[in-house]
Amino acid sequence: MGTVADRILPAPASVQRGASFSTPIVLKAPAALGAARPAPGFWWAGLAAALAWAGLAVLTWLWPNKPAGFSEWAFTDEFAAGAAGLAGLLLALAFAPNALGAVGRRLRPAGPWLAALAIGLAVWEVLTAKLGLLPPPFFAPPQSLVEVYATDWARLLESAGASVRLLALGIAIGAAAGFLTGVLIGWSRQASYWIHPVLRILGPVPTTALLPVSFYFFPSSWSTAIFLIALGTAFPVAILTWSGVAGVHKNYYDVARTLGASPWFLVLRVAIPAALPQVFVGLFMGLGAAFSTLVVAEMLGVKAGLGWYLTWAQGWAAYPNMYAALIVMALLFSGVITLLFVLRDRVLSWQKGVVKW
Repeated sequence: MGTVADRILPAPASVQRGASFSTPIVLKAPAALGAARPAPGFWWAGLAAALAWAGLAVLTWLWPNKPAGFSEWAFTDEFAAGAAGLAGLLLALAFAPNALGAVGRRLRPAGPWLAALAIGLAVWEVLTAKLGLLPPPFFAPPQSLVEVYATDWARLLESAGASVRLLALGIAIGAAAGFLTGVLIGWSRQASYWIHPVLRILGPVPTTALLPVSFYFFPSSWSTAIFLIALGTAFPVAILTWSGVAGVHKNYYDVARTLGASPWFLVLRVAIPAALPQVFVGLFMGLGAAFSTLVVAEMLGVKAGLGWYLTWAQGWAAYPNMYAALIVMALLFSGVITLLFVLRDRVLSWQKGVVKW
């Protein structure tokens, strides 16, 4: 007996005229799900991006820099060489899309953005190093960032590591406290009576406004920063978790009680799973408050981190260092949000096919 895909059925007389009903028709099995995907065609967006980066390299190399008085804008040749190398890589990928395998396929949707980035850098280069329309030292050309990353990478890396440790500890404490508080006030009416008014009054207050008071109650600026980051994260997590637990339909509890579920089972296996989508919404909202609190705390008290680096660079009028730290900060915070998206996709994988993501 064959498989379902190769099952033999009798042919209708309307299809096989002149043939007996015993004439078989063989249904061919569909193509395997893991069949090789068709090879991608020519990458036109990649070609445009390659031409844009090549234009940036030529512009940087051949157009002399305008003298800035105190700076010769070092690393101009290195910046042009990097742009030329990226142009060559994109050109190769345009003609050979499978050259880098999965990495090359992931780059294809980003083709227009790669071209736009090169054009933006070219405009930046012209307005600063070539024409000097943006006054130095407040506005430095892109090659000044290359100089900062090449000469001050150790201090930047140390500052980024300090910010990551402070941010991770504060978010972890705030998320745990907010989650437990939200479950408690969402499940217990007595807890909601006492805790919910406090959240309504203190929650909307910006955490940075509590910075002077917090310095008095905590022994160090490090512990103060952790407390404020945790507080800024806990409030939206608590509110959204409470909303998710309180919004669970009572029929779910009735069915579970009918099957003999205990109160702990109702909380752990019914209320919390149903509230998880709201919990992640609260986490995303809390990240914004955590980021801003982190930077302000590092600027005003904590003697480490990217916020401290920004203050140090501004004090020495090292504006290229300040811009380099801002870029590192943007990439770091974006990476944290991306990791939270990955965690959400794994924890809420049961929503796929039910909720449009």
